Amino acid sequence: MNQYKNIVLFLLLGVIWGGAYPAIKIGLNSIPPVLYAAVRYDIAALVMLGYIIAFREYWRPRTRDDWINATIGGVLIISAYNAFLFIGETTVPSAIAAILVGLMPIFTTVFSGVLLSTEDLKPTGILGVILGFIGILAISRPDPSNLLASSIIGQAFVLLAAASMAIGSVLTERFDADQPAITMEAWSMAISAVLLHLAALGSGEALATVRWTNSLIAMILYLSLLSSAVAYFIYFHLLDHLGAFEMNFIAYAAAVFGALIGWLVLNEQITVYTLTGYGLILTGFVLLKKDEIRQELTEAGSTQASSD
Repeated sequence: MNQYKNIVLFLLLGVIWGGAYPAIKIGLNSIPPVLYAAVRYDIAALVMLGYIIAFREYWRPRTRDDWINATIGGVLIISAYNAFLFIGETTVPSAIAAILVGLMPIFTTVFSGVLLSTEDLKPTGILGVILGFIGILAISRPDPSNLLASSIIGQAFVLLAAASMAIGSVLTERFDADQPAITMEAWSMAISAVLLHLAALGSGEALATVRWTNSLIAMILYLSLLSSAVAYFIYFHLLDHLGAFEMNFIAYAAAVFGALIGWLVLNEQITVYTLTGYGLILTGFVLLKKDEIRQELTEAGSTQASSD
């Protein structure tokens, strides 16, 4: 029963996070991008901090490493990721943004090898990385005569978002923090809310320019409450029950649901190039992680045989 429950929760998380990309796109009609991200985390941080203060004993960072990890999370995993993603989606369809963010697990593996020396890339792994980047080219199809086109620049911002989250995730592994992951996440959200407001102010984005439509309010509530707060509770539950490796695949599930929701809600076209790029990126990840996949399948088979 727990297995089916976790499958349902995994799919639900994919739907929620996939729906975030069209939600961002819709809200950008009424609010500047970085300010939009800042308001999202104003609300999400208050919800998450309220929860851990009320229900968790270890509700705040206590050690130097705790604070370093929370700060890395606030700067790279949330602030930089969201600022770049929201800016990118001003010119990039939400479906393509969702698929490009699927490169994050590949980026994470590469950065782990460079910064932590924990990944020894074999020939198939190198091929996987190459396929991932070929997938980018299949999706973006850059025109050499117009590399400064708004769509290409927007895709570059989305890739920077994925890279920021990946490098932030890797850097947090260098510090031996004691705090629970949910405590780090809550304080990272609080730090990011401040940083995003400062970035919005520095880029000239003002609250006076916001058109507070019903759809914008609905999208902010979706992103802050459902896609940030509720989704992270589901994520941490699945992380405990499935493991970190299995949760890498949530990026690809979110990409599928993001493309479908973008097609249904925003009438975004899913082209052959988009599907090909997605397939190449997913295949690249599978090649990169084939040893871990084989091990997981072997352990799953052994567990099933022993239960029988």
